[in-house]
Amino acid sequence: MSLFAKHQARFELAQEACRQRHCWSPYPDMPDKYPDAPLAKKMGQAAFEQHLALGQFQLDQPGIENWIGEEVSPYTQQALGIVYPQSNLDALFQAAEVAMGSWAQAPYQQRIGVLMEVLERLYTDHLFEVLHAVMHTAGQSYNMAYAGSGVNALDRSIEALVYAEQAMKSVTPSALWARRFGSSDIQLQKTYRIVPKGIAVCFSCASFPTWNAWPSMMASLATGNPVIVKPHPATVLPMAISVRAFRSVLQAAGFDPNLVTLAIDSTAEPIGKVLIKHPKTAIVDFTGSVKFGQWVEQNAHPAVAFTETAGCNTVVLESADDLDAALRNLATTMCLFSAQMCTSPQNIYIPKSGVQTPTGMVPFHEVAQRLAHAVEALTSDPKKAAMILATLQSNQTLALLKDMTAQGAERGHILLEPRSYAHPDFPNARTSTPLMMQVTPREHDLYSQERFGPISFVIECQDAHDALMQATQDAKHHGGLTAFLYSTSEAFIAQAENAYAKAGAQLTINLVGAMPLNFAAAYSDYHVTGLNPAGNATLTNLAFVAGRFGIVQSRRPVAPTKDKPSA
Repeated sequence: MSLFAKHQARFELAQEACRQRHCWSPYPDMPDKYPDAPLAKKMGQAAFEQHLALGQFQLDQPGIENWIGEEVSPYTQQALGIVYPQSNLDALFQAAEVAMGSWAQAPYQQRIGVLMEVLERLYTDHLFEVLHAVMHTAGQSYNMAYAGSGVNALDRSIEALVYAEQAMKSVTPSALWARRFGSSDIQLQKTYRIVPKGIAVCFSCASFPTWNAWPSMMASLATGNPVIVKPHPATVLPMAISVRAFRSVLQAAGFDPNLVTLAIDSTAEPIGKVLIKHPKTAIVDFTGSVKFGQWVEQNAHPAVAFTETAGCNTVVLESADDLDAALRNLATTMCLFSAQMCTSPQNIYIPKSGVQTPTGMVPFHEVAQRLAHAVEALTSDPKKAAMILATLQSNQTLALLKDMTAQGAERGHILLEPRSYAHPDFPNARTSTPLMMQVTPREHDLYSQERFGPISFVIECQDAHDALMQATQDAKHHGGLTAFLYSTSEAFIAQAENAYAKAGAQLTINLVGAMPLNFAAAYSDYHVTGLNPAGNATLTNLAFVAGRFGIVQSRRPVAPTKDKPSA
C-alpha cells in the first residue's frame, strides 16, 4: 500500500481530470521539456544502441524454447539484429495462472499503486529508450514517438487505472441486509468479492505499439488479471522493454513477475489465433487490421474481446469562414506520420458546386487543387517532410501506394502522385509523399475501406446533404473512428452532429490553428465509440474495465443477539 500512498496525489489529479474532462497531464509535452533532457536523451539512445550491440534481449520468463527476431528499421532499412526469447505458450499460461493467485487477492488499491510505479519507471528510466525503439520499428518521428507512443500512452494508462478503480470501488465489500418474512425478521450478512476473469492476451500493433497496449495491460492487471503480451513481429522491441519493466516492478513489490510475459512469433508462423483460442484465454485486447479484428470479435468467445481496428475517417467540407486555414489544418492532419494513424482522415466529401466562403462559392475543382497544394507545401521540403511524414512502417504500404496510384489514374484523377523524399538524417529511409486522388461515388469500392498509409480521396458529391449522407453511411457501415466537418451553418452543423452520432463516429467541427485535427486528449477525449465496425472498445470508459472482472457473493444469517444473564 506504500506505493499507492506514494502516487496517490497524482492519481487523485487524474481522477479529477476524468471527472471534469479538462486538460491535464503530469508529463511534459515535448522532449526538450523533460527533466534534465540532454542527459535523458543521451542515456535513452545509449540504451537503444546497447540492445543493437547485444543482439539478444534477455527476459527471464518460463518455457523459453527458441530465440527469434525479424525487425527492420524503416529509417535505415537494415535489420535490427535483435532476437527475443520465444516461450512455449502452455508454459506461459501455466505461469500466469500461478502468478494470478496472490495478485488477485491483493487489495485493488495495492495493485493500482504497483501499476502507478510501473508507469513512473517507464517514464523515468525507459521513455527515451522506448522512443528510439518505436522510431526504428514503427517508423514514427522523434517527436511523435515521444508524445504519441510515450507520454500520451502513459496518460491513457493512468486513465485506464482511474476507471478500473472507479469500477471496483463501486462494489461494496459487505452489507447487512434485513427483511421481514411473515412473522420472522431475517438478517443476512453479505460479502461481495471481485474475481478477475483470468488470463488476458494483449496484441500490440505495428504502427503504434504502446498507445493501446499499455492502457489495455493496465486495465487487465488493475482488475487482477495476468497479461501475456503479443507484439507485432515488426515492432517487438518497444513491448519487450515494457514487459521487462513491468516484471521488474512487480517482483520488487513482492509479486510474481510472470503476471506479465511476452509471446512472440514471426510473420511466417503467426500464433495469434492459437493464443485467442487457448482454453485459458479469458480476455483479448486487439489493435490491428480490420480483417483479423473481425475474426477476433467472431471467434474469441468465451473470452471477452476488446478491439480497435480501423475505419474510413471522413471529412465534409460544406462552407468555411477561412477556407485556406481549414485546408491547411486538413493537409497537416492528412500528412501526420504518413496517415498511419487510426484517426487520420482519408475521405473528403465536397459538394460538386463547391464550398461556400465569405467571398463566394469556391468551385469543387479549385478546392481539390488548393488542398493538394497545401499538402504539397508541407512535403516539398525534406526537412519539414521528415518531421511531419516520418517514414512508412512497412513495404506493404509502398506496394499499396503503387497499386492505388494505378487504379486512381485509370478510374479517377490524380491530384498528387506519391514520390519518395530524401530524409535529411537517414538517407536510406523508407519514405513517400501522399497520394491524393479525385473520384466520384462510382469509385466507392476504392475508398470504402481503410487504405493504410498516405492515401486520400476527394469525392465529388451532389450537394452538401448528399456529402453528409455518404460520409456518415460510410462511417456506419465501414467503420470510422473520427470525423471532421467545416460549415458556417448552425443548422447543417446540428444535422451533422446527429448524423455522426448515429454513425458512431467522434466529430470535430471547424477546427483551425496549431492543433492537429486528430489529436486525442487523454482524460478528455473518448477514443473509439464501439458503435461502428472500427472497434468495440473505448479508451477509456467503465466498459473498458468492468468486463474484466466478475462479482461473487456469499451470505449467511446473522445470529440473534442473546441477552446477558442478570447478576
